[in-house]
Amino acid sequence: MHTRWLMPGILLCVFVLSLIIHRFELLDSYLQLIVMYIGINIILTLSLNLINGYMGEFSVGHAGFMAVGAYIASFLTVKVIPAHLAAWLFPVAVIAGGMGAALVGLVVALPSFKTRGDYLAIVTLAFVMIVKSVIENIDALGGPRGFLGMEKLATLPWVFFWVILSLWIIRNLVYSNFGRGVLSIREDEVAGDLMSVNTRQVKVLAFTVSSFFAGIAGALFAHLLQFINPRSFDIIKSTDILIMVYLGGIGSIAGSILGATVYTVLLEILRPLGIWRMVLIPLILVLLMLFRPKGIMGLREFPWFVPLRDRLAGRLPRNKRGSS
Repeated sequence: MHTRWLMPGILLCVFVLSLIIHRFELLDSYLQLIVMYIGINIILTLSLNLINGYMGEFSVGHAGFMAVGAYIASFLTVKVIPAHLAAWLFPVAVIAGGMGAALVGLVVALPSFKTRGDYLAIVTLAFVMIVKSVIENIDALGGPRGFLGMEKLATLPWVFFWVILSLWIIRNLVYSNFGRGVLSIREDEVAGDLMSVNTRQVKVLAFTVSSFFAGIAGALFAHLLQFINPRSFDIIKSTDILIMVYLGGIGSIAGSILGATVYTVLLEILRPLGIWRMVLIPLILVLLMLFRPKGIMGLREFPWFVPLRDRLAGRLPRNKRGSS
């Protein structure tokens, strides 16, 4: 019973630690930057895992939703919000970026989920190309030259506030009645329909939530980097997010955290190799897919991410139950 407050306690400790690190500069600026990139990648991986892992669909358009959030938030902080209020209203800009990405995600999801199979991958791939082309032709957003002028408003505590919030919301969503509907689509969509699950509505809502958090990550990314251009959100960026999802493991919150952390750290460790690191990392992924196709934590979960009622009822993720 004492484990009921374990996850909230861990998340609170992580947030307090980020405040202490930022306030007393316990890590140098480079290491803080890496930790913030890890946090942003955790949000991206969690949100995509909701679609590709928990729901069993295949989306490759996350970079497009990230771009929408990044440009909306950046435009607000640079062109709309007065400079002396930018730091205070930064959360509003981030939420606006997330809401804009969610709205675009809703527009993409409504026609996409009228069909079944691999059509979502084709639609979302086209979506990334459309977003990139549209941004390149809007002079107010800098066009192909990029958009700059943002202050570095994405500090370590702010990034980890959003990491913790996304963890909390997606975890509660996955283990809610709505989450059961999401899982039913992955296991057997026809059976889900027969059991009165409105699978199309569940797909659209899950996709919208996923897009929202991709937009949040994009807004944070823009105000950490302080410069964005359309090339920052191409298909290569979507591929990076896919790698993190399948590296850590599908259908796993712990896997999302692990995949984002390992991939981000590996990219930095292998940076001295130059272009060869982009050869070595995909090779590692190929080996992982051959020997552990569901990822490191695929369909497994750390107990403290599972609500108490589910643990008492024995409703742990499939692989975890089989190994206990």
